[in-house]
Amino acid sequence: MVTTREAYFRAMADALPAETLVVTSLGNASYLWAAIRDRPENFYVEDAMGLALPLALGVAVARPDRQVVVVEGDGGLLMHMGGLITVGAAAPSNLTVLLIQNGVHAASGGQALTNAGLDFAALGLAARLKGARNIETADSLRPALAEALEGSGPMLLALATAPDPEVVVPPAGFDPVATKRRFQDAIEAPRYVPILFGGGRLEPRRR
Repeated sequence: MVTTREAYFRAMADALPAETLVVTSLGNASYLWAAIRDRPENFYVEDAMGLALPLALGVAVARPDRQVVVVEGDGGLLMHMGGLITVGAAAPSNLTVLLIQNGVHAASGGQALTNAGLDFAALGLAARLKGARNIETADSLRPALAEALEGSGPMLLALATAPDPEVVVPPAGFDPVATKRRFQDAIEAPRYVPILFGGGRLEPRRR
């Protein structure tokens, strides 16, 4: 029996320390995680397929004192392979990549991947990540995630599952601006204030 995304996410919720920063890709990755464990330390990516990993890499580099976990899809990763290569080059020890390997581009209609049989763990190792492995059960995810969170990353864990086309209803509608601002507060980041006709400035955080 194939392990469901929900089973993996519930194992995540049990295993992740409260202070872990979590970035989730668009669609059910964000909707289901919000339904299970909505917190200011979550950043839900909307309408930007394949860009959860680059965003999480930036967070991991900016906050090396915090563990960062990103949930990306196999289809999204294949759309932006440069993100994985850059993770291998930057090698942040505090970044863990959880790859939902369901063989489809779920968020855009369920189209099959061009190479659904690709070994993503081998791909992670070829990209010079510190560790990568294929995961098939929620029980095996728990110890692998615990190992990754010890700071030996970057680590990629490819989670084998079946497509879940039924859209999960999150506890509340997503407001991208509100998501960004509460995440900025959670990581104590200054807010960027754009200026008309280009440029901008960083606004100091209010204590």
